[in-house]
Amino acid sequence: MDLDVHPADLAAVAAGGVLGALTRFGIATAWPHEPGGFPWATWAINVSGCFLIGVLYTRVRGRIPRLLLGTGFLGGYTTFSTAIAEVSQAGLVYLAATLIGAVAAVAAGSVLAR
Repeated sequence: MDLDVHPADLAAVAAGGVLGALTRFGIATAWPHEPGGFPWATWAINVSGCFLIGVLYTRVRGRIPRLLLGTGFLGGYTTFSTAIAEVSQAGLVYLAATLIGAVAAVAAGSVLAR
């Protein structure tokens, strides 16, 4: 397996990931939910992140910008592992709303970016 990682690529992913995770943390902290309640912050983060993925991969060219914004920022910003963990509290309606919202958001972002 070839692990030829360029320092600039690694730096772009790391910097974007830090900024994305901090943004997600800020939104989740500002918009908490009650146990068993609908986790609106996580839903909004994941759906808006999917919208931005649709825009990004339609409009942005170049390895470094895509690594910084896509793999880095949006990888740190979106939190599907948290969404899946919250399904046990919020239920299958939340799972369906997340999946439908995410797919629709990617499509909308891509269409609007064109």
